[in-house]
Amino acid sequence: MQSFVSEVAAVPGGENIYRCIQCGVCSGGCPAAAEMEYPPRRMIALIRAGARDMVLSSSSVWHCLSCYTCTVRCPRGVKPTELAHALESLAVKDGYNVKGTTTPAVYRSFVDSIKSYGRVHEFGMMARYYLKTSPLAVLRIWKVGLGLVLHRRLPLRARK
Repeated sequence: MQSFVSEVAAVPGGENIYRCIQCGVCSGGCPAAAEMEYPPRRMIALIRAGARDMVLSSSSVWHCLSCYTCTVRCPRGVKPTELAHALESLAVKDGYNVKGTTTPAVYRSFVDSIKSYGRVHEFGMMARYYLKTSPLAVLRIWKVGLGLVLHRRLPLRARK
């Protein structure tokens, strides 16, 4: 059986995980670290410890802003931003439900739209997202949606 750290290292974006020296520069520079359950340094330590369920069910990677501050500052070239995206793809692939954020639902809707049409169909993507998260929330933004449709900024039919 493959260890969690080698599984992560095999995913594009996770290949540099073995280079981490746990210096903490990534977490120190991360503007979203305060929102994360496990900041980047801790996340890497958990991956190395084999805490697969803790890492993939955590909302931490979904809070990554992709600002690349951690990547630029890392003295060993670990690329924590790419690592976060690798963990996102593993979490989605394995069907982990993440509490405290709806970002995975947006991610899944976005990817489904791209796979279906070869591009993002905004109306379909948002319809899937609201159906998965909270269908009644669409009532709060219906005026915006109607304005976009009337001004031909939100096509109702998808194009491939």
